[in-house]
Amino acid sequence: MRRVVRQSKFRHVFGQAVKNDQCYDDIRVSRVTWDSSFCAVNPRFVAIIVEASGGGAFLVLPLHKTGRIDKSYPTVCGHTGPVLDIDWCPHNDQVIASGSEDCTVMVWQIPENGLTLSLTEPVVILEGHSKRVGIVAWHPTARNVLLSAGCDNAIIIWNVGTGEALINLDDMHSDMIYNVSWNRNGSLICTASKDKKVRVIDPRKQELVAEKEKAHEGARPMRAIFLADGNVFTTGFSRMSERQLALWNPKNMQEPIALHEMDTSNGVLLPFYDPDTSIIYLCGKGDSSIRYFEITDESPYVHYLNTFSSKEPQRGMGYMPKRGLDVNKCEIARFFKLHERKCEPIIMTVPRKSDLFQDDLYPDTAGPEAALEAEEWFEGKNADPILISLKHGYIPGKNRDLKVVKKNILDSKPTANKKCDLINVPKKTTDTTSVQNEAKLDEILKEIKSIKDTICNQDERISKLEQQMAKIAA
Repeated sequence: MRRVVRQSKFRHVFGQAVKNDQCYDDIRVSRVTWDSSFCAVNPRFVAIIVEASGGGAFLVLPLHKTGRIDKSYPTVCGHTGPVLDIDWCPHNDQVIASGSEDCTVMVWQIPENGLTLSLTEPVVILEGHSKRVGIVAWHPTARNVLLSAGCDNAIIIWNVGTGEALINLDDMHSDMIYNVSWNRNGSLICTASKDKKVRVIDPRKQELVAEKEKAHEGARPMRAIFLADGNVFTTGFSRMSERQLALWNPKNMQEPIALHEMDTSNGVLLPFYDPDTSIIYLCGKGDSSIRYFEITDESPYVHYLNTFSSKEPQRGMGYMPKRGLDVNKCEIARFFKLHERKCEPIIMTVPRKSDLFQDDLYPDTAGPEAALEAEEWFEGKNADPILISLKHGYIPGKNRDLKVVKKNILDSKPTANKKCDLINVPKKTTDTTSVQNEAKLDEILKEIKSIKDTICNQDERISKLEQQMAKIAA
């Protein structure tokens, strides 16, 4: 006998928007025309890109700060152009990266209890793109490794701890990059581009591992994300402008494992993936619904589960990491839906009668501890995420401050990752450049010494004046 209904514990997942008093109200959500999610969430804070005159800004609110947000509430406002994308560091809940139209990436440290004053000074500014930066994505397992992609069609991977660009993939893409996704252990990235290609890239070897031309035939933007098993999931449009989703095996990209057509709406489908439950949530920009699918090993591989529908269209969407969910209420996902003037949390729940911890819904999940240091990853090591159990709920630990130690110029060697054409360069030119560099260094060191001398003189002068003041006062 063939089973008529597929067995799945997620068949009855239902979504529910929270009550009005648990929303974040009176927020002027950014109107910039860019297809990022405009919202980033972690177990402590929700960050939202907002309208800002004369630059770019985003709000960072502690999760409990619901209700009406005052117009004078402090923002993170160091960019000189609109902010296009934000991403919380997976290993430190107080560190967030932002990419902007001003061609820079900035990394910010948020105070433990949220902002009391507007933040204008980032911990580090990462400069290397020649056009606006529309994508920022932290490495899933290595500490302080950040990827950025810009409209200069370049992908740069930074060591945030030293402020250095260590990998620059500037010849891989011939057209605009729509999105970039790391795989489970951060050894590969996949990208979707305006040239209709989906690429799988090994960033450290700077090699193209796999590529699919015309993954989706339509002209509108695509998205591509890695799944936990190494397959790639894409969303895009058919030639007839129907929205599609597809599943690919990077080892054989000729034909998709599965291809489904959905509807003829024109909003870009943003995929949010939960590796623990193998559920993908699709949120269309401008849609008022969230569709969700389960990915399995049996045909048709992508199984439609249900749709959460509401009245208002969404301007953007934030997705809470698993460790920020309420396990006692069988909550398996929480979204932060951006309206024009507010942010509304939406809770996805599996109905269960028991109040006990449901270990089949909550396998061990990626915790906040980094499995590798940045240097280890750049040297070629890989590691899966360090998993934690959610049985007794997640208690956020103390985050260590992000410290940026700029490398001494004297210690810097040309790294293997940068395509250095040192072999082709005649010896003479390297000698002259090193002589020039030494002369420049001497100049800098002299200037530092003279500034230090000046400071010493000023200190002596100040102490003399203070002594004179003390005498007069006495």
